[in-house]
Amino acid sequence: MNIELRQLRYFVTVAEELHFGKAAQRLHMTQPPLSQAIAQLEDMLGAPLFDRNRRGVALTPAGGALLPEARRLLAQAQELPALVQRAASGESGRLALAFVSSADYSVLPPFLRAYRAAYPQVQIALQEATSDLQLEDLLRSRIDAGLLIPPLPDKAKSDLDYLPVLKEPLVLAAPLGLITKRGKVALKDLPTLPLIIFPRSISPGLYDAILSVFRAAGLTPAIGQEAIQMQTIVSLVSAGMGIALVPQSVSNLMRPGVEYRALADPTPLVETGLAWRRDNPSPVLQGFLELLRKNIAC
Repeated sequence: MNIELRQLRYFVTVAEELHFGKAAQRLHMTQPPLSQAIAQLEDMLGAPLFDRNRRGVALTPAGGALLPEARRLLAQAQELPALVQRAASGESGRLALAFVSSADYSVLPPFLRAYRAAYPQVQIALQEATSDLQLEDLLRSRIDAGLLIPPLPDKAKSDLDYLPVLKEPLVLAAPLGLITKRGKVALKDLPTLPLIIFPRSISPGLYDAILSVFRAAGLTPAIGQEAIQMQTIVSLVSAGMGIALVPQSVSNLMRPGVEYRALADPTPLVETGLAWRRDNPSPVLQGFLELLRKNIAC
């Protein structure tokens, strides 16, 4: 069965006019080929669509059942050019985006609001993941882009592009009441408590940045706990199990029993950036990158 849109359009016109002559006039054709086209459609469907008698033309039950479906199919076909053009321009489709937990407290929410306003018809699939898992998913084309903490491993640099998005200092997360003086805090003045930190295998860039602050202060921290989520690290600090150095934006994560303090010690800037496959042709991804670059420029 190979029903053509032309046949459905003829059928709907006859159903609306209930007169073959008027329908043919509306379709800018003569009546015989119209009648022939309707007869062919009835043969293909295996049921009469119209009752034809001296009193006029009426829809059969089969014709009445076909009419709303035929209208729906014609309306959908009419929308196809616009649908294709939206997909080709990145205005519709799906974007799979992963992000490290610290991005959820800094760049991710405002940018998602801007992106949703600019591309309301794009479906965004969000996934929180550590940098190492994002790199694996990018290399296997499971996600379109990832907000992660560099550096990219050498094996990934040939396949991925990278755009810096945010640079921020580290701050201290400490159990409430541990620090008695106001203002910035020097690590050497802190009571000895275990350090809560990401495993180096998960985020080597962040791990090394944190330990470099202690080394610069002449200290060697005792690592008490490792955790792979910022929320978990802050919760462990809240429970009094140690201190942590976290990107400044994490101070937006409020937990009872935790205070965030700026460090008197010099700290490296922790970078968050976007990585994506260089060979990903998705128009949705290209629109995402274009808007991200504009937001960074602002």
